[in-house]
Amino acid sequence: MCYAESGRSKPDAGSSSKNGMTGSAARFVQSIVDSMSCALNRWIEYMLTYHRSIFACLVLLPMSLVYDAVSYVRSSIVFKMKSAPAHHAARVAHVQKQVKDWNADGRRRPMCTARAGWKTISLRIGTYKETMSNINVDLYDVLEVDQKARTVRVEPLATMGQITSLILPTGWTLALTPELDDLTVGGLIAGFGVETSSHKHGLFQHIVKSIELVTADGEVVNCSATENPELFYSIPWSYGTLGFIVSAQLKLVPTKKYAHITYTPCHTQQDYTKIFEAAARNMDNDFVECLVYSQNEAVVMTGVMTDHVVQAKRNAIGNYYKPWFYKHVEQFLTIGPSNEYIPLRDYYHRHSRSIFWELSDIIPFGNEPIFRYLFGWAVPPKVSLLKLTQIEATRKLYELHHVVQDMLVPISSTAECVNIFHDEFDLYPLWLCPMQLPSASHAKYGGFLKPAIVDGKPEEMFVDIGAYGNPANKGFVAAESMKRVEAHVRRLQGFQALYADCYMTEQEFEQMFDHTTYKKLRKQYRCEDAFPTVYGKINRSARK
Repeated sequence: MCYAESGRSKPDAGSSSKNGMTGSAARFVQSIVDSMSCALNRWIEYMLTYHRSIFACLVLLPMSLVYDAVSYVRSSIVFKMKSAPAHHAARVAHVQKQVKDWNADGRRRPMCTARAGWKTISLRIGTYKETMSNINVDLYDVLEVDQKARTVRVEPLATMGQITSLILPTGWTLALTPELDDLTVGGLIAGFGVETSSHKHGLFQHIVKSIELVTADGEVVNCSATENPELFYSIPWSYGTLGFIVSAQLKLVPTKKYAHITYTPCHTQQDYTKIFEAAARNMDNDFVECLVYSQNEAVVMTGVMTDHVVQAKRNAIGNYYKPWFYKHVEQFLTIGPSNEYIPLRDYYHRHSRSIFWELSDIIPFGNEPIFRYLFGWAVPPKVSLLKLTQIEATRKLYELHHVVQDMLVPISSTAECVNIFHDEFDLYPLWLCPMQLPSASHAKYGGFLKPAIVDGKPEEMFVDIGAYGNPANKGFVAAESMKRVEAHVRRLQGFQALYADCYMTEQEFEQMFDHTTYKKLRKQYRCEDAFPTVYGKINRSARK
């Protein structure tokens, strides 16, 4: 009867329903309900196992559309009515009350946010939430734009898609806008965020002007470069283990209507690494990235913001019927150098529709012209819903045969690292994104990212190498391959993005990331029994 599957216990033989049915009639109705539930569960499992693309199209795309539409309407109304600031203090007080109640109850179990693990953008779901005290941190809004100070104040669960849709019309934009719509401010601060303007502005943490934090004692602490600076510089990469972020001020820059993008195809590794590094060190470029399509072929992209447009070269790549961006870029390997003008918001979220190139594994026909024109307006399915509907068999396949990794290494080692990725994964495209990692603040206040020393000098220009998809290397074994890549990155004094699978031991992890100030602050703010360590939240045993 599938009682276990339906989540109900077997009804008592002598019971009768509340509406007067006899016991036998009630049992008959119950058996019909259980049979239908069992059949539905089996159908869903079958579809998720053998026809995931069809399930994504028929179920997840409509669900994602409804979710996005409701979220957009709500955030727009709240922003236009300017109602969020008035409610923010009460919401923060609610977080404080929960934490203080936890303290009064004896601090029996460490805390974490109550946000479901499947809602995060990471491929994995944290199992630690099941054994910890869950604190509701329901803070979703853009609070206010301060044009004079050139900042926007936001709550931690505000997303990049939400922020760009609300603030671009005001004539301002974030100095750094990570590309996926559903990335949250809190995740980008406490984890990490990088984008094609990172060569000028650094990581997402470097456009943060101040942070409002609820500590393990339930107190509110404000921190910035001048107020509690050690805490301010240690929150990035701390993964929610120093307190709960409840708001942040982010740096704005004046916006323009278009990104003028120049595409430079390269057919040797020496060419694309040389052109890419030169572009990264040129501060006249507003945007720099590179898509690597094979060990020796890549397209380097540079861009500047502009209000000027050549209509013949205008390309609204965000339109639903347009080819996925990475496929659009690939054509320049054949047709040669080119340039075009992309509406700024389309450019910011150019990888959202195809989730970089991950959607090709979920909906293999998604970039076909017929699908784009008929159903392209519905993509992508939300990553959170993909995770929510992931069954154990699919999860195991992803764990053993799928790579989602970002490695940050000194830019001078780009070619070396691409070759390592080729040997271990043979996975393309690869995403190359340059970034500055300023060393001055670390020298004075600490933080997780210690500077690299290259040829006896501090190196501040790094590159993020992103690998997403199924490796073609037939010798790929997830644990062994990733351990070798992690060891290589440590040797280069680089860093691994914490959302990804981490196979390092705790000792190796502390070799990669500087824990000196972090451990000091954990004692100072009484975090040691209040929150797990960063490693305790991101190691393989803490995720499924």
